[in-house]
Amino acid sequence: MRRRAAAEVRMIELEPKDAYRVAVVGATGAVGREMISILQSRGFPVESLHPFASARSVGEDVEWDGRTVKVLELTPESLAAARCDIALFSAGGQVSREFAPVAVESGAVVVDNSSAFRMDPAVPLVVPEVNPEQLADHRIRGIVANPNCSTIQLVMVLKPILDAAGLRRVVVSTYQSVSGAGQGGMEELSAQVVALFNQRELKRSRFPHQIAFNCIPQIGAFRDDGYSEEEWKLVAETRRILDLPDLPVSPTAVRVPVFACHAEAVNVETLEPLGLDEVRRILSEAPGVKVLDDAPRSIYPMNFPLAGTDEVHVGRLRADVGVEDAFNCWIVADNLRKGAALNAVQIAEVLVREYA
Repeated sequence: MRRRAAAEVRMIELEPKDAYRVAVVGATGAVGREMISILQSRGFPVESLHPFASARSVGEDVEWDGRTVKVLELTPESLAAARCDIALFSAGGQVSREFAPVAVESGAVVVDNSSAFRMDPAVPLVVPEVNPEQLADHRIRGIVANPNCSTIQLVMVLKPILDAAGLRRVVVSTYQSVSGAGQGGMEELSAQVVALFNQRELKRSRFPHQIAFNCIPQIGAFRDDGYSEEEWKLVAETRRILDLPDLPVSPTAVRVPVFACHAEAVNVETLEPLGLDEVRRILSEAPGVKVLDDAPRSIYPMNFPLAGTDEVHVGRLRADVGVEDAFNCWIVADNLRKGAALNAVQIAEVLVREYA
């Protein structure tokens, strides 16, 4: 990695190579394992893979290129010794704040999936189909932030509409799967369902209430204004990614008892008139977006059949009956893939293609 001074800012860049040394921090988690799988399935140019996790996961294996690779304990010394070019982080904000600067100092560009750097003005917050030009700013600190999963699928639909007709206001209600709380969230839902059917005591640790056969209108702690942390992420990150700092975004975030994919009910009010046929055409041509919208045949996006897919799916398109120049839609995407791991790998792909 080359470093050069420009003005008073140290600039950080990737070396051009045929293949790269890649670290995955949080390799044994749900998103980390998806990152490794996607790196391989998309043919990312990996010279060597370096999976890191906490001490309790040391000795576990991950599958890579037809063989098993031992998981390494994450320490400043082990991360520096790996001499990686790219480091994909998905181990939580505290780990990212501590270890992302270590990775950068040791020669890596970091793509971070936590919330640690998302609102740092010196760190680009990127969805490659929406604002790839912001990746040029990775040179400032050597870090790129992956947006929140629910934000990614929202802006994938909003950006083409913004380009065509502008945005006046967005109202979004999310229906977020337990996989958004990691492997432990999925295990808790499964255990609670088994316990209920066997008339045993329910145990909970990941969610504030029973999640089995229940919907919880809280994701994260509540702020003083009554909004949850997850809801405020939708507001702040959407505004930043779309470069609309004053865009009215009204969010409600709900955890629902499904294992995979996040869904969103979204009302979009545009600045200019936009008929439904035009909305369908625009979204059908948007990169990474797939329209599933045939109401008479009951065709629309749903969580179960779309688990494991890469696209952001949109359907239930209909005009707002009470507000002019507004429409409603239903968005579903796999939160572990496009909502996290896939978006991170796509960022790395653009970095090595455009900035090395």
